Amino acid sequence: MAISILLFILAGLAEIGGGYLVWLWLRESKPLWFGIAGALILIVYGIIPTFQRFPGFGRVYAAYGGVFIVLAVLWGWLVDKKTPDLYDWIGAAVCLVGVCIMLWAPRA
Repeated sequence: MAISILLFILAGLAEIGGGYLVWLWLRESKPLWFGIAGALILIVYGIIPTFQRFPGFGRVYAAYGGVFIVLAVLWGWLVDKKTPDLYDWIGAAVCLVGVCIMLWAPRA
């Protein structure tokens, strides 16, 4: 389970970090290499979830979406200096509960 969580976190950081570099390049006029580095990191993001042991693309990516939301809230807080409000935290918690249900609920 620890490896699965680590893979979800790595994929989330790769997607957010890569997207952030592309954002900086296109929206804040950073050098082209920001965009290229961001694109390469986004390719890595696409590869990381393939190491998950859970069967089925859809379930892995649906669960990853919940982890992404939590990481995006944290990124906004720590990198963009936008303090999440109560509803951001409640929404992130609801997403994590959904991830746990999707991945670890007993199935027949």
